[in-house]
Amino acid sequence: MIFTIKETLVPLKKTSQAAENKPFVAILTKKQWQESRELFDMGIEIDPEEAEIVVTKAEANYDSITGTFSIPNREDFTRKDTTFSFALDEKGVVFIDDSGTAQRIVEQIKTEKKWRMPSLERFLYDFLDKLVSGDQQLLSRYEWELYAMEDTITRGEETSKIDRVNDIRGDVRDLHNHYEQLLDLAEILEENENNFFNKNNLRYFRLFANRMERLRDTSAAIGEYTMQIRDLYKMHLDIKQNNIMTILTAVTTIFMPLTLIVGWYGMNFKYMPELEYRWSYPVLICVSAATVIINVLVFKKKKWM
Repeated sequence: MIFTIKETLVPLKKTSQAAENKPFVAILTKKQWQESRELFDMGIEIDPEEAEIVVTKAEANYDSITGTFSIPNREDFTRKDTTFSFALDEKGVVFIDDSGTAQRIVEQIKTEKKWRMPSLERFLYDFLDKLVSGDQQLLSRYEWELYAMEDTITRGEETSKIDRVNDIRGDVRDLHNHYEQLLDLAEILEENENNFFNKNNLRYFRLFANRMERLRDTSAAIGEYTMQIRDLYKMHLDIKQNNIMTILTAVTTIFMPLTLIVGWYGMNFKYMPELEYRWSYPVLICVSAATVIINVLVFKKKKWM
């Protein structure tokens, strides 16, 4: 499908019209691109069928700018990224996409946008902006979720959500890399090496680059926050283990004198005169009880219990 950029995106019926009107936006499948690439005359050097797309990038060629998009799945970051290619010059931009993502974004722009000063640069800004639409809210949700986890861990109520912290850390790491790549792409467009763009409209790319810097910094801060949550979790786990060890140590220390008494009077010596005394048993009970009570009072005074 091909559109011309006017106040809104206007569909064109014939592929050949893209070479006659400017600026234009074309969304083609890989097969359609192979069949009609000569009509666009962009000198694209990368064959999207042969190149495996792994990152978002742009490259300035002699008579075109070519590149790829690799977009993380915000619903499930473990799934494979959505990928497609593009090529552009001063006449317009072609998206080579079998996933339908570029088509969906362009249709959204066609429905939602109406430009007072239409241009290829403004369309590219809106397209790039759609790639990160909702990311600020996503990062805010991650941040509030981490706040809640921190509060829960601090109160010692729940420490079993550390796996979720690791998941968030992985998600924001992927987003951070994505923002870095989009920032590089925006800087290449802003550089305007081939003079494809109106210099007055380069501000759109700078505006988008500034937004990517803010999102990158936010994602980096959240990544650091997840590390703090992990450290806090580990600290509280250590405190919990130390408390358990303190209790076990106190119990062992309290009963150690009783163990000595049991061991002492458990020896089978013939001459132990106190064994023949009438009050030996009650005295031994009182001594054992007094030993326990004194130990408990000393431990509480020193705040060991």
